[in-house]
Amino acid sequence: MAKSKLSEKQFWLQRLSKTSLRALHILGVTGAGGGILLGVPQEKWIYYWCIAMTTGLLMMIWEVVRDWRWLIQLKGVLTLVKLGLLLLFIPLAQYKPELVVTILLLSVVVSHGPAGLRHFSVIHGRRIDGRKEVKG
Repeated sequence: MAKSKLSEKQFWLQRLSKTSLRALHILGVTGAGGGILLGVPQEKWIYYWCIAMTTGLLMMIWEVVRDWRWLIQLKGVLTLVKLGLLLLFIPLAQYKPELVVTILLLSVVVSHGPAGLRHFSVIHGRRIDGRKEVKG
């Protein structure tokens, strides 16, 4: 059975929730990224790091619950690559600034690349569109 269309109230609630989550994520990324890039002591930016990691996880869960195909689309795959690069912070701590820059550049591709690129399925070798999403 097809899901019914969102009511206007549901649409705005989802839209504002996703936008707020993304805004907090950007705040966390800029705070932690700036601290790492400028060599600021960790205790000055660790709360931003926690905000970035928490909101990033919540946004990933949001996408997977909305449509599992996100995991095989380039936007999901590149997000998982970014997580892998974050894990390299532990063994390659001396390269944190370079890793942060790489992650930020990948983020731009994921967020602002054309739909044909973002929705490209690494399994199917072509664009696959998922369920209609609420932007935010």
